[in-house]
Amino acid sequence: MLVLLPPSEGKAASGRGAPLKPESLSLPGLAEARAAVLDELVELCAADEEKARTVLGLSEGLRGEIAKNTELRTAGTRPAGEIYTGVLYDALDLATLEPAARRLAGKSLLVFSGLWGAVRVGDRIPSYRCSMGVRLPGLGALGAHWRAPMESVMPEAAGDGLVLDLRSAAYAAAWKPKGEVAGRTATVRVLHARIDPATGAEKRSVVSHFNKATKGRLVRDLLTAGVRPEDPAGLVEALRELGYVVEATAPERAGRAWALDVVVTAIH
Repeated sequence: MLVLLPPSEGKAASGRGAPLKPESLSLPGLAEARAAVLDELVELCAADEEKARTVLGLSEGLRGEIAKNTELRTAGTRPAGEIYTGVLYDALDLATLEPAARRLAGKSLLVFSGLWGAVRVGDRIPSYRCSMGVRLPGLGALGAHWRAPMESVMPEAAGDGLVLDLRSAAYAAAWKPKGEVAGRTATVRVLHARIDPATGAEKRSVVSHFNKATKGRLVRDLLTAGVRPEDPAGLVEALRELGYVVEATAPERAGRAWALDVVVTAIH
């Protein structure tokens, strides 16, 4: 099972570990594309703070993130699973997993990134600010920049098992599963179901915060249970056994992913 996650906008501070070693990151086939983004991002942030703030889409209050980017090559590092914070990662809570579940997380979780392309949760990286929606002056839109390198490395990374895609749209733009890989890929949407007191009818909606939290809990539950579904149908069965209400739509033709709706009635 390979689980594709979005990163978080908010990140923990860089650690006290050794500086970044690009050659140590997973998916070495992305090395050249990573170097190109890293070089331009550091140069941009060091040369023109105001331009960098505009390019990165940062508010005045986040101006300090620019200085962070200038130190990417020298800052301390920590595992990516500790760098990424926010709602999904709080719910996933990797640090409190039992050893077996933590090992499974290290093998199964892949976090997409505007700067790194994708990293494993055990890869050591510094804290940074660069979303997939950024358009760098030289390289252009990062979603487009990553497509060709991802096409070359992701089929192998996906192996021959289930691909559980929990990415947001911006990060999904960097790689779209195709062919037989798509057929064993499942995307997940979390829907909040409630009864309209005026009509008595059920209404469903997507709630961003709760969507992320539920996805984090869902991954944690799979890891804790040690479940490794081989395909989307097996994932649906596993989630239902874990107590989730799941509605699945199989693809109508080859080369398309399964669509799973996880329906919840309580927001927390």
